[in-house]
Amino acid sequence: MNNIDKRNRLGDEPFNFRVTKDNTIFLDFNGRQVKILKGSDAEKFLERINAAENTAEQQLIMAKITGNFKRGNERKNGGNSV
Repeated sequence: MNNIDKRNRLGDEPFNFRVTKDNTIFLDFNGRQVKILKGSDAEKFLERINAAENTAEQQLIMAKITGNFKRGNERKNGGNSV
């Protein structure tokens, strides 16, 4: 995994997820909702998360599902651009 996360962004655990009663999953990046999973996508996600060996793997799974978090232009503080 060290080769995948060269800048150690996932070490800060920026991703989080919430599961509702109807198995809808909300994925958050730095406290902001970025993706919603429902149905079979939600079931596959939970299977992968439960099979992960550690939190680093869980973070990588969430990063891959949300997409576009590998380009280096993500903002840590959520500042506005001009």
